[in-house]
Amino acid sequence: MKVTSAQFVTSAVKAADYPAGELPEVALAGRSNVGKSSLLNRLMNRRGLARTSNTPGRTRLINFFLVNGLFHLVDLPGYGYAKVPASERESWRKMVEGYLTTRKTLKGVVLLVDSRHQPSALDLQMYGWLKHRGIPAVVAATKADKLPRMRLLQSVKVIRATLSLTEGDRLIPFSAETGLGREDLLEVIAGWVNGT
Repeated sequence: MKVTSAQFVTSAVKAADYPAGELPEVALAGRSNVGKSSLLNRLMNRRGLARTSNTPGRTRLINFFLVNGLFHLVDLPGYGYAKVPASERESWRKMVEGYLTTRKTLKGVVLLVDSRHQPSALDLQMYGWLKHRGIPAVVAATKADKLPRMRLLQSVKVIRATLSLTEGDRLIPFSAETGLGREDLLEVIAGWVNGT
């Protein structure tokens, strides 16, 4: 897929705020500080399209971006960030769960995990939940440029084992710095959007 245009559309908290229409959607999910905004910017080849921050938990709304006028890329709030009140974490959880369970135009989810660490219990829970719900998912192992090649290969094995990925489950090492994995991820997204 060639990205020719990408623009921010809206931020939402509840279903009434989601964009109207029937355009397909692909969501980005993952822990706070896993690099969702950086991945989105690299995928779209647009620096600053999604705001990045060194402070985890900055994405507190569901952000919709229109790509090529054909589909929405949806940046979900990160999970697992401890330095906010439990009530706020709970409201994020409900917001994300509400989107994932009710959005009929959702075609798939890119689950981001940090390639430098074993997936957390929350990553495992999220992936299992997506599989249980029958929502297509691909795992993107972010920050792949931070690891030497052999460590990255080992990390991929650990991630596959921890998340119990089967042979047909896609795991794509990704680097927002170098662009590693960008074409592979766009190919998966194009398949979902085009229904192939």
